[in-house]
Amino acid sequence: MTPEDRFNEHYKEGSAPWDIGKPDFNLIQTVTTTPIAPCKALEIGCGTGDNAIWLSQQNFTVIGVDISEIAIEKAREKAAKANVTCAFAVLNFLKSHVEGAPFVFAFDRGCFHTVDSPQERQAFAMQVNRHLGEKGLWLSLIGNADDERLNEGPPKRTARDIVGAVEPYFEILSLVSSRFETHLPVPPRAWVCLMRKRKSGE
Repeated sequence: MTPEDRFNEHYKEGSAPWDIGKPDFNLIQTVTTTPIAPCKALEIGCGTGDNAIWLSQQNFTVIGVDISEIAIEKAREKAAKANVTCAFAVLNFLKSHVEGAPFVFAFDRGCFHTVDSPQERQAFAMQVNRHLGEKGLWLSLIGNADDERLNEGPPKRTARDIVGAVEPYFEILSLVSSRFETHLPVPPRAWVCLMRKRKSGE
């Protein structure tokens, strides 16, 4: 089963524990306390659009991309209902270029951590770097390997996994332990990683 089919299946069955119907509190906290000023933003793996819609309501100009057609259809419906202007596109971020680059801010909630091999994670970080302008920021919410659950919950990555992938392309501004809001009975642990694009040649 391709990743596209797998994610479409989750959305079709309503079995996507990460689809919580509201923006993620880690995103809200980071944007409001850092603070990150309204700018041109890209959400990678936007799902059904709750975070992109929230950013748009804070006056960001947002493009959300996702591998799942069903998720993007739902995101467009939600944006229309909320009366906000977000652009959404169906694409595989690792293999495609998103129209509208360069962006000032990139956000992913659990997209980077789905990539299994260190080489692919580094390719993901390089791809984010390519889509950002000078000093662009990337906020990534990542499954935390210190979570002791065995099977359920998001893929788990160590701090070393994250640093090894992103360091060539990004300066890590903060890496803190938090949790994901999901439909699981115990919230899975998460890393909240805020990074700044390196100047080329750093």
